[in-house]
Amino acid sequence: MRFSFTHRIVFRCLILLCTLAIPSTAQVLKIVVNDTIHPITDEYIGRAIAQAEADKDKALLIEISTPGGLLESTRDIVQKILASKVPVIVYVAPSGSRSASAGFFILESADVAAMAPGTNTGAAHPVTITGGKMDDVMKQKIENDSAALMRSVVGKRGRNVEVAESGVRQSKSFTEQEALSDHLVDYVASSDEDLFKQMAGKPVKRFDGQSVTLNLVGEPVRPFELTLRERILAYIMDPNVAFILLAIGAMALYAEFNHPGAVIPGVVGLVFIVLAIFALNLLPVRFAAVVLIFLAFALFALEAKFATHGVLGIGGIAALTIGGLLLVDAPIPEMRVRLWTALAVSVPLGLITIFLMGIALKARANKVVTGIQGLIGETGVAETTLAPRGKVFVHGELWDAVAPTTVPAGQPVVVRKVDGLELEVEPAPARERAPASILT
Repeated sequence: MRFSFTHRIVFRCLILLCTLAIPSTAQVLKIVVNDTIHPITDEYIGRAIAQAEADKDKALLIEISTPGGLLESTRDIVQKILASKVPVIVYVAPSGSRSASAGFFILESADVAAMAPGTNTGAAHPVTITGGKMDDVMKQKIENDSAALMRSVVGKRGRNVEVAESGVRQSKSFTEQEALSDHLVDYVASSDEDLFKQMAGKPVKRFDGQSVTLNLVGEPVRPFELTLRERILAYIMDPNVAFILLAIGAMALYAEFNHPGAVIPGVVGLVFIVLAIFALNLLPVRFAAVVLIFLAFALFALEAKFATHGVLGIGGIAALTIGGLLLVDAPIPEMRVRLWTALAVSVPLGLITIFLMGIALKARANKVVTGIQGLIGETGVAETTLAPRGKVFVHGELWDAVAPTTVPAGQPVVVRKVDGLELEVEPAPARERAPASILT
């Protein structure tokens, strides 16, 4: 019985070893990029390429829909695609999508470039990070640099260099059929399966000059998702979200400074500002705009203190709005703070801050009515004759008191000073004697 059990253990171990020795079935790894091109997109694509290489997948499929993005992130993504050991397929989908500006570079860098019906690409002319007009020399430098990158990528892929370069220099855009006829893309397909069928048996020219044939029909497609960290960062990297976090965080800290010990506003403010810093650290930020945002809160405080009938308050709202609009330097509108977002944050925050600051200043200006200092100016009654010391009744309590003159018992007195546990009092003027009679 023992011999039979040992044999069974050995047999199972051999089966396990044989199973591990058999290579896993190669698959197609798929990611979806539906966002602007920024450092998180670069990290996501780089991680997907590394995973596909580690799993020895047959191909990496990137489904893309983007209005464009940052040039540095685009260059990094192109470098990763060109160096990938696994063939990379970039597919502009679904219908109605676009792969414009930075997306055009990514599309052309792929081993296989494909588009769905009703999509477009191109419009890759470089612009300033502010979207404004460049001087002629700088314009020519950036344009030549971007055109050279496009030529180097497209030429190696065997696509139409001249037409691709026109998308950079002349900002030309192309529908999927125009891109196919001009040999900017390799296929127009309605779905992943349709694309794989069209690719079957056809050679693919890789960037290193080698040719491979991809037969992906029927191969399982494995999705590759963003990590939780990447999802959070991608969300807060929306300049509108980052601006809201920064503004609310600043207001919360402002409230904490005006009400020390409240704790909750301070904690909320720090968390929001740290999240905003994480996002803005990955975006091109104008620090002058950050100064404008904090200047706005200073103007709100001055408005509440000096009551300039709204002049400083309006200035603060204007500074906060302009600071928001100029906060992120970006080449495309999708990566800038929208006007309505800036106004929706600036106006309410300005009014709330002025209101809270006004309440705080009024509270500080009010007479102290509690504690020892609250006794000063209060009216009491001499319980004993003050000659000059004796007892007085003030605020429902019996106090030792001293008076500059003799005060008979029962006469109203006014507290002028508190010296430890002794009050310095003097006879109350005639107009203050009415409340004193109530106490007697």
